[in-house]
Amino acid sequence: MRTVLCYGDSNTHGQIPGGLTLDRYAFHERWPGVLDRELGNDWRVIEEGLSGRTTVHDDPIEGPGKNGRTYLRPCLMSHAPLDLVIMMLGTNDLKTRFHQPPSEVAMGIGCLIHDIKELAPGPGGHVPEILIVSPPPMLDDIKAWAGIFRDAPQKSRELALQLEIMADSQEVHFFDSDSVVACDTLDGFHINRDAHEKLGIALAREVELIGWK
Repeated sequence: MRTVLCYGDSNTHGQIPGGLTLDRYAFHERWPGVLDRELGNDWRVIEEGLSGRTTVHDDPIEGPGKNGRTYLRPCLMSHAPLDLVIMMLGTNDLKTRFHQPPSEVAMGIGCLIHDIKELAPGPGGHVPEILIVSPPPMLDDIKAWAGIFRDAPQKSRELALQLEIMADSQEVHFFDSDSVVACDTLDGFHINRDAHEKLGIALAREVELIGWK
């Protein structure tokens, strides 16, 4: 049995668009659950999604627990050995308080890739396969979140290219979620149940295309 870790923010956690932080789709409706179904019994899917998670930043308002880099290493050690790590992060780095251009958000992802490679939590102490997923771009109308994410919609549309460049430079896999899903109009930056289904299926096909030995 192979093991995959799905590491992300609220769109991995399954937060329902327009709802509260704890309003969450059921596991089988969230994309990691769909991935689990699609990959079948030969895979174990571990879901690690946290609303508000950044790539490498302590959040001055929500606290240091939102720092994706701080939690990644113990998370990897806890679940090792891992055959594959899928990461979909970057949206929360676009909050106004972090002042991050898309290129620096991608650099944050690069730091996480480096940490995975350095720790090498794969079978036999090898580096696992790594798949970077660019988050779906935010809609222009992000409702009450406009102040928190000022200028973020435009930046989010530039993020996929920067993440693809980073993935290529680090020789890891890349998938653009914008090719299959879009954010829901209820809040403009979360994906709905149908999108989770489409994303889970698409990522399963990407996983199957990796040259497993």
